[in-house]
Amino acid sequence: MKTQHWFFVHLHCLLVGSLVDSSSLSSSLRPQSVTSRVGNQAVLPCSWKTRLGKEAPSTCHIQWATTEDTVFELRGERKWQAEAFQGRMEVPQEKLGSGDCSLIIHDVQIGDTGRYESFMVVDGVRDMKTRVFIQSVKLSVFDHKTRQSRRPGGELVLDLYTLHSMRVVFQGRNSSEWSDVWMRGDKDTERLQKDLVEEKLTIKQLKSSDDGLYKVLDEHGLAVSTVQLYVEEESTALKVDQILDRQALTDDAARSSCSALLLLSVLVTSFQILRLV
Repeated sequence: MKTQHWFFVHLHCLLVGSLVDSSSLSSSLRPQSVTSRVGNQAVLPCSWKTRLGKEAPSTCHIQWATTEDTVFELRGERKWQAEAFQGRMEVPQEKLGSGDCSLIIHDVQIGDTGRYESFMVVDGVRDMKTRVFIQSVKLSVFDHKTRQSRRPGGELVLDLYTLHSMRVVFQGRNSSEWSDVWMRGDKDTERLQKDLVEEKLTIKQLKSSDDGLYKVLDEHGLAVSTVQLYVEEESTALKVDQILDRQALTDDAARSSCSALLLLSVLVTSFQILRLV
């Protein structure tokens, strides 16, 4: 009986070890996941030492590409980036020597969502250049979503987040139609004012008819942000804020409960396996 016990324990260790080894071998081939929100910065990780060893090439020649085309290239002091990313991409040269070839995308947009792959171009036989695959990264960019409550006569400050925000549209609470509120280049009015420095739009002298959804859209019509606005009297507005706070607390409690149940399930399963062994 004791011999059987040790046999099963040894077999279990071998299986776990083989799983760990295969996982480590394939980890560099699986795309890593990176998430960001519109207007923020995204860093796509890359380390050429995982594929080329510890010795740096005489001249680092890095390429980043999507499934469709090359979007960024750095060779020594020379840099190139695709038109859609102009002025928004960089690979810090001071970090290349230590193996860090991560791509930094500034002011990320919804349209930047996709899969990116990095390559190092090295010298091959007979002076032929060879592209060595390094890392695959899946980038997901999300819009901003908020809910706010204001009293009649108050102000709503809409964050545009990025210079690529071109339009703000509005849908009243009891309407299915969207109407234009603001477009880039519009002159300020008594109720609408665009900040001269920051990407913010202020709607003044709020009325009950301003209650509804506001969407900030980019040049492709994609949502940069969505704001649910409640325009209510003070007592009602306070109730709305309390409801939103309770919903947030309920969501946190639900997540904590799920985590506890998952941990309990793992412990019970482990105990049952040990009993069988």
